[in-house]
Amino acid sequence: MDTKYKETISQLLKFRDERDWQQFHDSKNLALAISIEASELNELFLWKEKPESESVSIEKIKEELADILSFAFLLADKHHLDPFEIISEKIKKNNEKYPVDKAKGKADKYTDL
Repeated sequence: MDTKYKETISQLLKFRDERDWQQFHDSKNLALAISIEASELNELFLWKEKPESESVSIEKIKEELADILSFAFLLADKHHLDPFEIISEKIKKNNEKYPVDKAKGKADKYTDL
């Protein structure tokens, strides 16, 4: 596992444990936290046209992404999952579901290709 990732997990766990928040970090609540933080990210773009949405504050984007990733990493750690490994596995599955010759330049779901 990547050293930077291990350091990040260590920092997250230390932060959590110093506040005695582990009691709140069950799988359901971590999943809900990811969803809520993703909604906060979406809110940054709400009601904006495409050009305006590309100029949303990068600092605000960074804050929301950090929250999403933090909860995702905590959920992965809780279940002893390596995020980089599961992403790699998912890319392999998506390569099968979305072959380049059928999916290139299209936003269709794999069932509609």
